[in-house]
Amino acid sequence: MAFLDSDISDRRGRSFASRFHIDLPLLAGLFVLVGYGLLILYSASGEDMSQLKKQFVRLTVAFGAMFFFAWIPPRIYKKWTPFIFAGGIMLLFAVILFGQMGKGAQRWLNFGFFQFQPSEIMKLAVPMMVAWYFSERTLPPNLRELLIAIIIIGLPTYLILIQPDLGTSILIASSGVFVIFLAGIRWRIIFSFITLAVIYAPIHWIFVMQPYQKQRVITFLDPEQDKLGSGYHIIQSQIAIGSGGLHGKGWLQGTQSQLEFLPERNTDFIFAVLGEEFGFFGVMLLLAIYLWIVGRGFVISLNAQETYTRLLAGAITLTFFVYVFVNIGMVTGVLPVVGLPLPLVSYGGTSMVTLMASFGILMGIQTHKKLLPG
Repeated sequence: MAFLDSDISDRRGRSFASRFHIDLPLLAGLFVLVGYGLLILYSASGEDMSQLKKQFVRLTVAFGAMFFFAWIPPRIYKKWTPFIFAGGIMLLFAVILFGQMGKGAQRWLNFGFFQFQPSEIMKLAVPMMVAWYFSERTLPPNLRELLIAIIIIGLPTYLILIQPDLGTSILIASSGVFVIFLAGIRWRIIFSFITLAVIYAPIHWIFVMQPYQKQRVITFLDPEQDKLGSGYHIIQSQIAIGSGGLHGKGWLQGTQSQLEFLPERNTDFIFAVLGEEFGFFGVMLLLAIYLWIVGRGFVISLNAQETYTRLLAGAITLTFFVYVFVNIGMVTGVLPVVGLPLPLVSYGGTSMVTLMASFGILMGIQTHKKLLPG
């Protein structure tokens, strides 16, 4: 009987997955991550139930977006990719002309009844566009095709960089570069671009970077030079993580977070709260969940049946990895602070919806693959 019950359960699971185009292993990883994140957020917010409820509402919207995007066949995305990309570029130009200022940056369009950040569209539109461009060409791409791909990536990246929004521009540029890498770029070309990047770096520092962005880099190199100013975040974060030890101080027992020594503890620096209260083992658990999600994303990419979906799935997965890597890197002092949240753990809304939409596309690639030409 137990065997029969298990068989019925498996069939129901497959029926649910096929009906809603859901990849169950990926969905399971996301649910575990979100549950763990809510546990951490409750402590990081000072046991503020109202903040937890707001996060739950945002997660509900984000999962709704995931289910919706999973339902759409990838061939529809491929057909509409150029129009989505062109629309996103137009909105970025609109931000320059009509965008709303806030905290020294011009990133939002105000439509009266709601505000919208067009750069969120480009997190998906850029890898989709580069994958679409390469999908109709022989791989690996030649130099001319690479230059066109770089222009596709470079235009929205620059428009977002001058808002200024360094963190989002890095993510968007990375998502496009990952598509190029997965397309089979030759190593000599990779080294050539690295050389050009090294040459361009001082130009970017002098003419493009804002003073506060330069200060973040200086603080990264030597946080002790301004302990009570720009280096305060990193120093307090390192103290919190280091004091957690192997087992942590216990849930809701962190001194750095509960006594509010740790700034931005419920958003950008929530990883430090985890390290202090749950210790090394709690951090390893979080990383294991992230690796499960990333690993499943790579499996979906390998199983994709055409170039467009294979490149797009791989780029989405690697971009998610960059989200995690950059946030943990900046919180631990390995990377400069760029203001990126910890995916599906930090308190926030807009970026969470975009991220879950990308997972919906991943699920659609996996579950609709039988509808695609072989």
